Amino acid sequence: MTLVLCIVLCGLLFEYINGFHDTANAIAIVVSTRVLSPRQAIVLAAVCNLLGAMLGTAVAATIGTGLVDTGIVRPPVVLCAVLAAIAWNLLTWWHGLASSSSHALIGGLCGATVAAAGGDFSVIHWLVRTEHGWEGLLPKVVLPMVVSPLVGLVLGFLLMGGLMLLLRNSRPHRVNRAFGRLQLASASLMALSHGTNDAQKTMGILALTLWTATQQGVFERLPAWLGFLHTPVFAVALWVKIVCSLTMAAGTAAGGWRIIRTLGHRIVRLQPIHGFAAETAAAGVIQVASALGIPLSTTHVISASIMGVGATRRLNAVKWSIVTRLVWAWILTVPATALLGYALHRLVWPV
Repeated sequence: MTLVLCIVLCGLLFEYINGFHDTANAIAIVVSTRVLSPRQAIVLAAVCNLLGAMLGTAVAATIGTGLVDTGIVRPPVVLCAVLAAIAWNLLTWWHGLASSSSHALIGGLCGATVAAAGGDFSVIHWLVRTEHGWEGLLPKVVLPMVVSPLVGLVLGFLLMGGLMLLLRNSRPHRVNRAFGRLQLASASLMALSHGTNDAQKTMGILALTLWTATQQGVFERLPAWLGFLHTPVFAVALWVKIVCSLTMAAGTAAGGWRIIRTLGHRIVRLQPIHGFAAETAAAGVIQVASALGIPLSTTHVISASIMGVGATRRLNAVKWSIVTRLVWAWILTVPATALLGYALHRLVWPV
């Protein structure tokens, strides 16, 4: 029981860190274009993250049951996965790198599960055919990891290009004023999308923990008033949704200024029209992925959308040295956290 409570607390700590680590996804652009002050932007993001986190559970189901053999997963596995993700998030936040909290958690879960299975990689669901289509790590994580940034980049480029063509004869100050207002809507949609996708990862982890603990009889001797912890089948309880939503909103309110500077200022200089295009393109991609149960990296998508929008001005408007650092962080996230999750489990709970 103590271990389960530790996992819940660490899961919520991860959710809090996820909130301030990924705040930049939703508000970096609206801050850099000076449509909102940093304080106003954080309040907007916190509220929209809270609302978005209450929508749907498809991503939570993928994290909880679709990636690894749940028969191998025990509380120590989940704890090592969460700790690996927290360590990676703090490391990348300290260096101002917009890495993926989602992929950090997935990598940690896969690594810790393999460790629990004695190094057997077959416990990872690489590609599984179900009645709902193809499931597993390859179609739900690896393929979207590659495709989603490309889609965000192309959509950002096309949307910005279309706006430039449509407004080519308009006065700049009128365009900035109009899209400054429109960017309030696009930033809100981006924050809502972030909450819808990202908050569900921790919901899935907590639901998985409660389910496996129930199967092992951990809650059998608990008093009746703690009956809400019993989870005989995998499901995301309402209280889990509420707690995760509030925790992410609190983390968002704390801000993440190192990453905000990277996304909002260092990749490319943006005006309100650019911010509207990037946020709208990214939010569209994330909403589709959430509906399909894909634990997408909101960081990858918004960063790629910013690059696509910036490239419409000219290719050298994008600071590719910063982009290179981001891409390396993206590539290394899953293997690094998988190794860390594996090492933690073998160190503390050797097979």
